[in-house]
Amino acid sequence: MPSSTLPVHGDEAQAAGGSGLLAPDPAQWISTTSGRIAPDPYTWLQAVHWVRDSQAHCPNRRHGPRFGGTTIRIAELLAQLTPCRPGVGYLVRMLQVSERTVQYHLSILRESGLLTYTAKGTRIRQAAARASEFVRTIPVLFDEAIGLRTTASQTFIRTVVGVASDESRLALAQLGKKAARTVRRAKRNTRKAGINSPRKKSRCTPIGAGSVTSSPAAPTNNPFEGDLGNGKDQQDRPGRRTRRKLNAVGRRHQLALELVRQVPWLSSSPVARIAWAVRHLADAGWTAHEVIAVLAQRAPARRVHRPVGFLTARLAGAELLYDTPAKRGAIVAWWRDSPQAAKERHAEWQGTWQAPRSTAVQRLFRDAWTRATRRQPLVALDEQPTSEEHREVRTTAWRQYLTGRPELVASALALAGRDQAEQIYGRDLVERVLRLRTTSSHLRAGTA
Repeated sequence: MPSSTLPVHGDEAQAAGGSGLLAPDPAQWISTTSGRIAPDPYTWLQAVHWVRDSQAHCPNRRHGPRFGGTTIRIAELLAQLTPCRPGVGYLVRMLQVSERTVQYHLSILRESGLLTYTAKGTRIRQAAARASEFVRTIPVLFDEAIGLRTTASQTFIRTVVGVASDESRLALAQLGKKAARTVRRAKRNTRKAGINSPRKKSRCTPIGAGSVTSSPAAPTNNPFEGDLGNGKDQQDRPGRRTRRKLNAVGRRHQLALELVRQVPWLSSSPVARIAWAVRHLADAGWTAHEVIAVLAQRAPARRVHRPVGFLTARLAGAELLYDTPAKRGAIVAWWRDSPQAAKERHAEWQGTWQAPRSTAVQRLFRDAWTRATRRQPLVALDEQPTSEEHREVRTTAWRQYLTGRPELVASALALAGRDQAEQIYGRDLVERVLRLRTTSSHLRAGTA
């Protein structure tokens, strides 16, 4: 039978030459870990149950809890989070344990190689705390003990390509039954918590500090991060099928947000001020296309210094001039059929560049320009990179992309073009980065 079915206690593993699981602090980061990224929560929970059954974790300390039932319960909650950014307060509320116990078991998961840092949390005085963000990983010892054959992968560091024997398949099946029960129990608990738990309890530690703001349009409040922490829409919860109808303030902000996204010279304006400028149109039932059609009747200025004031002047009296849906429909039809309006919609708006007025900024610009013009051209290398170096570069780019930082591929696209970037990092990764640029701002790169 594989070694996963035999218990390996901490003292025995250390006496055997340190074959147990004990990842030091420097090896608990995604850039330095020796494990592989778990492709899904089910596979990760198999490794979690194996560590518990085999007692492979070898802690240095003689005090505190060990890998056990509480660790499994915490792993159940972590398997539901995408991204995996658990707040200690959230885990304390869900498990009804002390804060110190949660911290102990999170450290046990990190030392076992099952959790790997992508961003470490902070505790700043007089500011909101930032929760640590993790990636669920599977240690090398699990693959070796079960008998899994792995190969290098650009996405998951390593990927499984086969199983060594029938005994390994039997051990995986036994772990799979435990992981399946854990997943079903976690879903059931999540469904009950979604119905009975109060909405004001946040699931995660806020990632940034919030502030109370007010606008002439009306006061608005940001949603709790816990309502979006699991990556699922709140409408999917049982008993919450109906969607609340927007009031007058909500319609104003909705119209303002659509204008900010569609009108180039409004892209840097605050949504709250735009909502105040179009409040009369929003109350009259105008749509974003109707507002844009009115703005397109006259060509925009070459440079807009105050976008909100410029918008207010352009829309003055528009709700009185186009007071019926038929009139607004006619102006929208003209806007869609006009060649000049079509040209303006497809052309990127660019203002005339003017030199900065500040002398300090001008001096910084002159210094930067001087350094850039004096820089020597890059010298072409005669030797081509080896296959090992090429694979290492691709692996580094994939790791950064999975942690939400595709700067390597983005810089290669900007400097060398798409063809050269595909030769360096591969077509799959380049297409993912290009697709990420064109998608909604609510999407982010990372592992599920």
